[in-house]
Amino acid sequence: MHTNRETSMTDRITFQKEAEPYRLSDWRTVIRILCHGGVGVIPTDTIYGLVGSALLPKTVERIYRLRCRNQSKPMIVLIGSLADLKRFGVTLDTPARKTLRTLWPGKVSVVLPVTSPRFKYLHRGTKTIAFRLPAWPPLRHLLRATGPLVAPSVNREGKSPAENISEARRYFGERVDFYVNSGHRQGRPSTLVSFRNNHLTVLRPGAAKVEQVSRPELEH
Repeated sequence: MHTNRETSMTDRITFQKEAEPYRLSDWRTVIRILCHGGVGVIPTDTIYGLVGSALLPKTVERIYRLRCRNQSKPMIVLIGSLADLKRFGVTLDTPARKTLRTLWPGKVSVVLPVTSPRFKYLHRGTKTIAFRLPAWPPLRHLLRATGPLVAPSVNREGKSPAENISEARRYFGERVDFYVNSGHRQGRPSTLVSFRNNHLTVLRPGAAKVEQVSRPELEH
């Protein structure tokens, strides 16, 4: 049972779309709750996301339960900078770093090897995690304050993603700790690609166009 006082109540946090750019101080309640292991609904640069700390196993498992998600399917992890990849044991050679800089920040999630047993609660035995560095500056500022966040879409598995807070509440009601309202958010999820052995492969088309399926020119 979730007993932390700061994360046991549902906060009513509302921002208007016209209020951009959001100030980091506007997110202070969200930051506090997320750093204490809470979960909530926020706008991203694609669609609304159900977010929680990627560094806290209990938080990740809570999101799996909320979404009735297949336990074997990893979730996308949002990061605030390339440096965050080191926290998961990801090392990048020069070609990989160059390729990621062409994709990020943006609406592309990149599957990278994460072999440490420490992160099995994230990679679910696949030894890979999909990471994304968002294009929206306020979200990157939030991530730098909270650390990496898991951020699946706002729905139960097999259902349509919520496009507004009313739909999000119908899914999760009082079972999440906060909602951040940014009006109607309709779009496609991020494009999912893998990058292995200097090859870039599109696994799922999405919000961003990735023209080349492979990058053999990066081979040495």
